[in-house]
Amino acid sequence: MSTKHLLALLNSHIEGDEEQFLSIALQVAAQEARQGHTEQADKLKRLVQKARDRQRNGTPAGGQTPIPLARPRGELQGLVESSYPKITLASMVLADDVRARLMRVVRQQQERATLREHGQTPTTHMLLVGPPGTGKTMTASALAGELRLPLFTVRLESLFSRYFGETAGKLRLLFDQIAQTRGVYLLDEFDAIGARRGEPNDVGEIRRVLNSVLAFMEEPNSTDSLVLAATNHVEILDEALARRFDEVIEYARPDAAAARAIIERRLGKFKIAAKSWSELAPALDGLSQGELVRAADAVVKDAILEDAAKVSVEALRDALQNRQTLKEKFRRQSRL
Repeated sequence: MSTKHLLALLNSHIEGDEEQFLSIALQVAAQEARQGHTEQADKLKRLVQKARDRQRNGTPAGGQTPIPLARPRGELQGLVESSYPKITLASMVLADDVRARLMRVVRQQQERATLREHGQTPTTHMLLVGPPGTGKTMTASALAGELRLPLFTVRLESLFSRYFGETAGKLRLLFDQIAQTRGVYLLDEFDAIGARRGEPNDVGEIRRVLNSVLAFMEEPNSTDSLVLAATNHVEILDEALARRFDEVIEYARPDAAAARAIIERRLGKFKIAAKSWSELAPALDGLSQGELVRAADAVVKDAILEDAAKVSVEALRDALQNRQTLKEKFRRQSRL
């Protein structure tokens, strides 16, 4: 093994990047094969495959829980919040095409070394668009859980500064972190920095920030970190920025079948009779995933505290109608 490979192995171990560690091990195996050491190369490849099988089955090496290592440091502590989600995509009710595209991204990330061996790179930049409460933020948590990576949530309001050039400097820190520490990075309400250039209310600093983001997104993503930008207002994003994303995934409010699946999952053991769903259908219409979850959770909490064996259809309908009323109230206020 060359000193270069040894240094790279040690660095990936220190960073807690198991996938990078395995990728380098495959490079060593390829080097051994070129030198005619086929037996050693085959052993290395088998060990790497064994480690990847453990990853897919959710069993860490040695049977131990991995210790979180990645934490924002220095100036990034005020810009980025880290967490270690346990949920996966199986926890979400998603449209079939959305689920398939997300699982494809997960597979590319899990087998990124294979892609790189063939001159390809995995998907690393994704734009998630759709109304509030439709699952964009939860998707970031689920992808981090699937890949067993830390989730870094970027506080965009902390990026902006009234001092000339300071915002771009903070963005530089963020993209340096992305290049150095593998993880899932969520930039929520991305339209705050991705608005179209040349709009009537455009100011010089916002234009400079957008140009900085465009430049940073062109840089090689050496860690294969996943960068997720989420927005409720895709219509105001700059077209040049939208083109930089490998995947653009659109979320919509659930249809009747999906709404029922979300409610049933949240009710758990507090199930309601199948014939009651036709009665509930009008109250489900147009609610987002988040609104449905909150309505279901409200009646489940009441049932638990009342030591009830089930939730009543009337209580669930009232909770859903309350969400409808709040939604309509906010809609009227936004028109004023």
